[in-house]
Amino acid sequence: MKIYTKTGDKGQTSLIGGTRVSKADPRLEAYGTVDELNSSIGFLVANITDEHTRILLLEIQSRLFDLGAELATDRNAVTTEPNGTIFGDCIQTIEKEIDNITSTLPSLKHFVLPGGDETAARCHMCRTIARRAERRMWESNAMYPIADECLVFVNRLSDYFFVLARKFVHDAGKEEIFWESHCRY
Repeated sequence: MKIYTKTGDKGQTSLIGGTRVSKADPRLEAYGTVDELNSSIGFLVANITDEHTRILLLEIQSRLFDLGAELATDRNAVTTEPNGTIFGDCIQTIEKEIDNITSTLPSLKHFVLPGGDETAARCHMCRTIARRAERRMWESNAMYPIADECLVFVNRLSDYFFVLARKFVHDAGKEEIFWESHCRY
């Protein structure tokens, strides 16, 4: 199989279902950002030694491929039902993990500067890309409805990466760096 097809050289691509659309279509921006998040998680996983966290991150990566396929499907051109419900169990797993990690961390009373250590910084990159993916999905949702579970899934991921970053800072025995405002509000 060839990697290049030349069918996208004029700014068009195909959705699942065969519909040709502009590469500026909001659906492409949404699933492209999800793909970027997935790659960023791969960069994070390369640093993870904790098997429990590694397994969950690999599951999240797999689910992000499912999400990308869902976002790349033209619902008017296929007969299958939307697959949003496949994310429910993963959402619950992520929420439990967020709660478990949070219970081991000091209460948060200030904004935390992204960073602290390399693995935490990678988590913050994943967090911000997840937030952008969520925004792109909401933009696409305005024209092409997306199942609620898909949107919730990406929202939870950004929360997960935030608490995971905090965990890595604390596990490394480092201090979180808190934001000190230079502005008056």
